[in-house]
Amino acid sequence: MGFVDAIKTCFYKYAYFAGRASKAEFWWFFLFLILGSLVLSSINKVFNDVFAVATLVPSLAVGSRRLHDTDRSGWWQLLWLIPLLGWIAIIYFLTQDAKEPNRFTENVADSTNTLVGK
Repeated sequence: MGFVDAIKTCFYKYAYFAGRASKAEFWWFFLFLILGSLVLSSINKVFNDVFAVATLVPSLAVGSRRLHDTDRSGWWQLLWLIPLLGWIAIIYFLTQDAKEPNRFTENVADSTNTLVGK
């Protein structure tokens, strides 16, 4: 999955917390969030704030689906609230490879293509 496909998928699955997201899908969307925030904050803080609010739900949804891919609950995202140690732990979880078999779906290809219709 490439940069544009990941962004399309994440916005298409705006509030879809079920299923799984591949490592590529999550990290390409994460890069989009960082680049968008940097560009918009250099233009105007209000644009950056609007961007942050508009992408909050999709970023939580893709984070939850990514954690499902590692066979963890999406609630593990609450680790973002714990400075440093929580951040290290959640980044470690998000960078792990997919776990098979998995209680959330059969495989990541099934969940990636379910809503997009590829």
